[in-house]
Amino acid sequence: MNLTQTARLAGVFYLLLIPLGILGIIYVPTTLIVAENSRQTIENIIQHETLFRWSIVSALVVQLINVALVFLLFKLFKNINKTLAYLMVTFSFLGVFIAFFNEINNLTVLHLLPQGNENQELISLFLNIHQQGIILAQVFWGLWLFPLGLLIYKSNFFPKLLGILLMLGCIGYVMDSFLFIIVPNIGITVSEFTFIGEVLSPLWLVIRGVKAKNI
Repeated sequence: MNLTQTARLAGVFYLLLIPLGILGIIYVPTTLIVAENSRQTIENIIQHETLFRWSIVSALVVQLINVALVFLLFKLFKNINKTLAYLMVTFSFLGVFIAFFNEINNLTVLHLLPQGNENQELISLFLNIHQQGIILAQVFWGLWLFPLGLLIYKSNFFPKLLGILLMLGCIGYVMDSFLFIIVPNIGITVSEFTFIGEVLSPLWLVIRGVKAKNI
């Protein structure tokens, strides 16, 4: 596989993360989980158990895609700065590890579901732990973007603006995690305003790719 093919495949993988992430991290929790109403939450999950199961599958697939994506990006950028490339891989893998094993909590919820009313407190506990796991993983979902953004900025086959936008994306994710821990009811999500680099960068990879002479 040449570098242009590598870049375009990386772009496709990166774009796949968007709908899968929306399903597992945004749509299902906001649809099924009712804050401070565990009984209603359990009823929602029972009524939409298939959707809940698909959210687990999507979360696991996202992590597998992340592994493939970061290997492709490492191949693409290792000649720009190997230290930054390894740092990118390390942060990405830490996020993958946390997020992958975090789904044990949702699988436990499914195990407790047949006796939902009896296990109401336990189900709420595991759902809350799952949410905390996402907040922790989100730190590394942000941190890996910083070395990636620097690599893009240092390269000569990407607009430097994309690198800057990815570094801003890093700041948004990390701020969201710490704000949630420090002020859980703040109601502000910084990453809603800083995510654009994660849309434009994979689009650039898919549409433009890279040329070997530019490496």
